[in-house]
Amino acid sequence: MADRATDNTADRAGAPVVHEVPYHSQWESAELVRAIIDGRLDAAEDPRWGQSGADTPEEYAWWSWRLCGVACLRMALDHWWGVAPPALALADECVKAGAYVRDGESLRGLVHTPFAAYVRERWGLAAQAREASPEEVAAEVAGGRLVMLSVHPSIREPAGPEPVRRGGHLVLAVGVTDTSLVIHNPSGFPGESQEFAHVPWRSFGQFYAGRAIILGPPGGEGRAASGSPAAGG
Repeated sequence: MADRATDNTADRAGAPVVHEVPYHSQWESAELVRAIIDGRLDAAEDPRWGQSGADTPEEYAWWSWRLCGVACLRMALDHWWGVAPPALALADECVKAGAYVRDGESLRGLVHTPFAAYVRERWGLAAQAREASPEEVAAEVAGGRLVMLSVHPSIREPAGPEPVRRGGHLVLAVGVTDTSLVIHNPSGFPGESQEFAHVPWRSFGQFYAGRAIILGPPGGEGRAASGSPAAGG
């Protein structure tokens, strides 16, 4: 199945397309992500925690592990509108919109359909939550859209062992080539798998849950490769 997806995706993607999208990590100090994920540094010790909009380091630390979707949204907003609001301000709006459902110390999120509605109504971007095949993801990105994808967090190391499940994390697809999907990963490792990280089509399917949120500017087809402006961009 993975081989068939690879062949079909490569055929449909056409010429390589990579959108010049600014990168934002779900932690304010992107260079510290490996240390935080490995447990060598508590997220509350991130020296830039205040930039998140959190009131305390503890509030920032709790949210930081859950902000992959918000980080993807910040990247899309920065790409099309040139703004990247503080992460906690966006998270609070998502809670009010029903895109995050908090119950004490647990959080259900990101809930795709209300999140897409929030993005349309609050930020004026085109947004659609739906299932999408790898071929459809490639076509959307090649057509100028950005795609938030539900994947397993271990996609940060695509050459590693196959995960036991799919989904649980969100990344932003920003480009396609004949051999790879190009992503910005909010929890990727610095210098390895954060920005413009290439995930081979042959292994993408083992991480991808098949659920996506397609993002684009209102009334337009998206921004062309290398940051060229397009209608509505």
